[in-house]
Amino acid sequence: MTVSAAQAPWFLARSAQFTMAAVAGVEWVRALKVRAHLLHPSVSTTAEAARVSMIHVYVMTAAVVLFLAWFARCRRNAELLSPGAVRGSAAWSVLAWLIPGINFWAPRGLLLDVRRASGPAGADPGRGELLVNAWWAAWLGHAVLSLVGTQVAGGTSLPLLVAAQALDVPAAALAITLIEHITKRQAAGLRTVERVSAPDGLPHAS
Repeated sequence: MTVSAAQAPWFLARSAQFTMAAVAGVEWVRALKVRAHLLHPSVSTTAEAARVSMIHVYVMTAAVVLFLAWFARCRRNAELLSPGAVRGSAAWSVLAWLIPGINFWAPRGLLLDVRRASGPAGADPGRGELLVNAWWAAWLGHAVLSLVGTQVAGGTSLPLLVAAQALDVPAAALAITLIEHITKRQAAGLRTVERVSAPDGLPHAS
């Protein structure tokens, strides 16, 4: 695909944003059900918590797939706009999110690379990097607290569950904002390339 033929992945962006918002909502419901079960254990609270947890798994899976599809498309566009500016291969840009341990540090660098390569050099660097770092900190904190909370004494720790949920909404909101930011940046970069590549420097007819 040529640069002039590439398009910003708006459909994937909107789909990923919608499912991320849904994940945050379902996760809050799940946390409330788990809390109710921890405070008042019964057959009914166990069944309710299990049912909501299963829905959470389905919604989370959809969100992960759509986010990775969006990111893979953004990575491809970024490579077209700024060849060699994004580290690693196209396959690595997806695998880095899925390999345990590596997914705690490598994706942040890939996001920064894609963000920088998607628009003019030096354009608004501070805000973009701050957005990536803020989301990464919120997501990582939520993931670590959730993981540790489910391992405490072989069960679920209510204080850690509350702490993890306190980071859930900010992490989801920042992810949605980050997707919007990078997609807009790519759309602007691709429009600039299209204008430059048009005959006589004139924009292509829409």
